[in-house]
Amino acid sequence: MHYRTSVRLVPLCRVCYFFVMAEPTSSWRFPILRAIFRLVGRSWHNWRLRHQDWRNFAIHMLGIPLAVAGVVLLFFLPWYWGVAAIILGYLLQWIGHCWEGNDVGEWAAIKRLLGLPVVAISPRFANRTAPANP
Repeated sequence: MHYRTSVRLVPLCRVCYFFVMAEPTSSWRFPILRAIFRLVGRSWHNWRLRHQDWRNFAIHMLGIPLAVAGVVLLFFLPWYWGVAAIILGYLLQWIGHCWEGNDVGEWAAIKRLLGLPVVAISPRFANRTAPANP
């Protein structure tokens, strides 16, 4: 059985693009997979709204893998290597959010729970058009 999907390019930043599965054709019979693709697309779009400064985006491409690798390192190396990688990864992401002018994601969630004001999208990007929605 053959299923058709359409693929399109979505700009990640000014110079690089990401292949995204567009809305599936009517012959696609997997509603759970369709829902997952929609969720991933919405999540990516929301993440890109909060990371519009190219420096913030670039430093996140270093900080996120470093923090995730730190969790893995906790199981294979002495604990201090994993903790150092996690702290360095989060420090890089925090620096990126300082450049952008908005709150770090985890801190924004804590502030929302406590009822404090949150800066999700930097004020200098708030009036701009949103990046392409996958």
